[in-house]
Amino acid sequence: MYAMTHIAMHDALNAIDRRSRPYAYRGNARGASPDAAVAAAARDVLVPLLRELPPPFADCVTSGNVVAGVEARYAAALSRIPDGSAKTRGLATGHAAAAAILAARAGDGSGTPLFDTAYPQGTGPGEYRFTPGFDFAFAPGWADVTPFALRSAVQFRPGPPYAVTSQRYARDLAEVKRLGGDGVTTPSARTADQTEMARFWVESSPLLWNRVARAAATGKHLDPWQSSRLFGLLNMALADGYVATFDTKYRAYNFWRPVTAIRNAAGDGNPGTVADPTWTPLVPTPPIPDYDSGHSVEGGAAAQVLKRFFGTDRIRFETCSYTLPAGQTCTDAAPVVRRYHSFSQASAENGLSRIMVGFHFRKAVDEGIAHGVRIGDWTVHNTLRRVS
Repeated sequence: MYAMTHIAMHDALNAIDRRSRPYAYRGNARGASPDAAVAAAARDVLVPLLRELPPPFADCVTSGNVVAGVEARYAAALSRIPDGSAKTRGLATGHAAAAAILAARAGDGSGTPLFDTAYPQGTGPGEYRFTPGFDFAFAPGWADVTPFALRSAVQFRPGPPYAVTSQRYARDLAEVKRLGGDGVTTPSARTADQTEMARFWVESSPLLWNRVARAAATGKHLDPWQSSRLFGLLNMALADGYVATFDTKYRAYNFWRPVTAIRNAAGDGNPGTVADPTWTPLVPTPPIPDYDSGHSVEGGAAAQVLKRFFGTDRIRFETCSYTLPAGQTCTDAAPVVRRYHSFSQASAENGLSRIMVGFHFRKAVDEGIAHGVRIGDWTVHNTLRRVS
């Protein structure tokens, strides 16, 4: 949804003044109102996609009157634009750009079931099985969704995780076991800052990285064409990151999560691991295989797009989070803010947080970041290229 919305806005603007290559819609609308085109493009993608969301996400849309909110913002945006031929042409351009990306993505595989209770669980060491508290695997078919920029989901698939009987695996297990516990059932050696960092990055990757991009775009005073290209690239890379990591997780390796590995270490055949049958992570582990870390893929892809777009990694920014304890979130009076001197620093911290929260082995984090960097590079080099 993020990627399609920003592609539509990008293509609408570039039909008015071609500054970068369009993705799905090639029009000629010189003299049209850019503001009208952007508003119509965004509205026409968001409204139908929001209405198509499956439960439980559809419940959030309905209870929060999200579609009504989009329509209200659309009406407010149009009210600020003087009536006339420029507005009319802008609206037509936005409608056309939205229709083009909706048509291009029809049948892209994103209608795959999200909750698979029949997904086969492994029984041997290293084999994925449902994580505690869940009786399903989440979206194993997402690996079949058509990418936006990648040639295929397997294009940059990483090599395998460490063998369960290896010393490197035992080292990684000991690390997440020591640092990733909840501090209640399971003691943890995390510092207070590491606990804050762990919870901070639990938030939705697209939501947080779009917020980072907005801060950078605002600080650099990007114009609408530059912004639309930035957000189009970012969200295509993020979308493709999920497709690619779900291929790696489900189709390639199907590797167990730390919570499963630690609780069942007595039978893993590795003399360097010690079981803790009651080990509990800081946050309940998502019902998805460990390798590679999808959150780390997202961070690597986002940071690389931002780095390539701005031509530098070293841009200072700060951001808040929606997954910190009450009183500390973005919408609270005094939110906790974490500050960074570069995009790659934020990506590295995002990856490290998955160990601190008890979700991933370090191998999954490191390979995930590298996987994301390749996706980010490919996206910038092969889509929405600037034209003279």
